[in-house]
Amino acid sequence: MKSKPSPSAPRQAEPAQPGGAAFGDLWKSLSGLTLPVPQWTQIQSDYLKSATELWNQSLQRMQEGGTEKAAIADRRFSAADWAANPAAAFTAQAYLLNARALTQLAQSVEGDAKTQARIRFAVQQWIAAASPSNYLALNPEALHKALETRGESLNAGMHNLLEDLKKGHVSQTDESVFEVGRNVATTAGSVVFENALFQLIEYLPLTAQVHERPMLFVPPCINKDYILDLQPENSVIRYMVEQGHRTFVMSWRNPDETMAAWTWDDYIEHGPIAALRTVQAITGAKTLNTMGFCVGGTILATALAVLAARGEQPAQSMTLLTSLLDFGNTGVLDIFIDEALVQMREMTLGEQAPGGPGLLKGKELATTFSFLRPNDLVWNYVVGNYLLGEAPPPFDLLYWNGDSTNLPGPMYCWYLRHLYLQNELKKPGALTVLGEKVDLRKIKAPAFVYGSREDHIVPWAAAYGSAPLLKGAGGAGGKGVKFVLGASGHIAGVINPPAKGKRSFWTNDQLPAQAEDWLAGATEHPGSWWPTWAAWLEPHGGKRVNAPKSPGSAKFKPIEPAPGRYVKTKA
Repeated sequence: MKSKPSPSAPRQAEPAQPGGAAFGDLWKSLSGLTLPVPQWTQIQSDYLKSATELWNQSLQRMQEGGTEKAAIADRRFSAADWAANPAAAFTAQAYLLNARALTQLAQSVEGDAKTQARIRFAVQQWIAAASPSNYLALNPEALHKALETRGESLNAGMHNLLEDLKKGHVSQTDESVFEVGRNVATTAGSVVFENALFQLIEYLPLTAQVHERPMLFVPPCINKDYILDLQPENSVIRYMVEQGHRTFVMSWRNPDETMAAWTWDDYIEHGPIAALRTVQAITGAKTLNTMGFCVGGTILATALAVLAARGEQPAQSMTLLTSLLDFGNTGVLDIFIDEALVQMREMTLGEQAPGGPGLLKGKELATTFSFLRPNDLVWNYVVGNYLLGEAPPPFDLLYWNGDSTNLPGPMYCWYLRHLYLQNELKKPGALTVLGEKVDLRKIKAPAFVYGSREDHIVPWAAAYGSAPLLKGAGGAGGKGVKFVLGASGHIAGVINPPAKGKRSFWTNDQLPAQAEDWLAGATEHPGSWWPTWAAWLEPHGGKRVNAPKSPGSAKFKPIEPAPGRYVKTKA
């Protein structure tokens, strides 16, 4: 495919936010910030009081030859070795005291909201990295194991470190256990169409009859699609097939250098629009149910708005799972986005880059997302893998998390500028995609919108913000739009099968303007939200017909078994 520049609104110069995008620039901005004297005085007083008490208690215990009476209330120091060693216990407690004081200082700094958030994030990164548990000389658990194993744990840790250096990332799971198509992404199906951007998979029916209207999933292109099909017992795809939906899923290609110049327009035209038309051609259905997950929801909604501008309404319904249409609240990711950062990306990866467009490497994305939760997704594995010499246990979700994908520079830069920075998707007519003015209100399909309550990537209130932008079948905020809130985070909240009986979810048939008002009037239900979604989809599927005897059609013959080649390509 020949890549072409994406039509876009004229750029508007904006002043760079204080601190810029890099951590090094953050500290240069501190000269313009202030810490209120009352807060500073109170924090200092509380710190000195707590430090004195800690010192006196620790000194008394060391003189008496005693140990901690109870484990330290932090899982990094929960091993018995920390409590049994007075010096180590004091070090851990002093660290926690210092961390608390630094956090309070960061929260008390006066400044604009973005700079405050950046300071808090940078301080939390430093606090996480400075934990004594991360260093062999200060970690009594690691030292005890080294003595107990006669150095074998350190030898194993060095081996793990060298292996991770070869991989270019800290291992979060035993990657040798998993293989895509063998023990993850195993739901039976066939690739029935492919182009340079994606493969279309049709999954084998598991019921004698299926709904007459098929279903199309648009997964995120910044991750592999098999998050929707990890294991049979937690597979969204398999669940939908079991409900009698003839299910098609886009499997995005992992971009290489030949795709470095691809644009947002290319992704919309040769991605979901091509998939929609192919599913229509294979099944003969005029309309189909659609689902977009994360950025896949943003891409799906954009594609449907482009088609609506052309007078086409191919979606019978639209489901958005943890997706952003209004980028006014992007949570912790907002600290990385300002004019300076976007310009830097455009000059290094975009269409106007001196050396030509480039790829945003998947490992960079994966590292960024890991450091949003540094204790859980970085330092926990540094300690386990290298200091204790333990191989991380196999975990399918973390295997998927480490299976990163690249993004074409122009596509990524357009996404950053027009959506994250300028928040233009929610503004009718502000964006031009494929020559069409984008207006989400023109999408006539009823919408099911889902958010996860502890989501740090798409805050649930931001997911709720999609509802008033969609008319559905009953007007903006009307009966054509349903919002459901699930417990847990961005991934775990979505991947919550009914059989597990875990977590809970909230519903409220009303859609007030403010997300907090919606939650105040919502009803909590135990278990998974999937059956509620399935019940909502049931009437949109249409009547039941005999399941097809073979995948594809005379024109679109099976190419290869699911999950196909594209998903197996490493970044």
